[in-house]
Amino acid sequence: MHYIANFIAGALLCNCIPHLVCGLQGVPFPSPFAKPHGVGDSSPLVNFLWGFFNLLAGAWLFSIDPVALGINPGFMVLLLGAFVLGLFITIHFGKVRRDKQAG
Repeated sequence: MHYIANFIAGALLCNCIPHLVCGLQGVPFPSPFAKPHGVGDSSPLVNFLWGFFNLLAGAWLFSIDPVALGINPGFMVLLLGAFVLGLFITIHFGKVRRDKQAG
């Protein structure tokens, strides 16, 4: 159960970055609340709020089961969660941007 929490914490902490950055820059960005979900753009405010929620949720999961930095299973799973979600959103949003430029 600890590894699942670590994986999800890593994914949430990774996901908070693009939403917070876009929100703070005042740039629209896709979010789960856009239409269509994850493709259409949400307002900067929605992105900031979604990113902040992801940050709080990831930090909360991290606080329940703190992970020591270093070569240990908990930290590796946390990094794996961030890596897997990072790969997914990189590929997904790259496709979304290509489709928007083509259309």
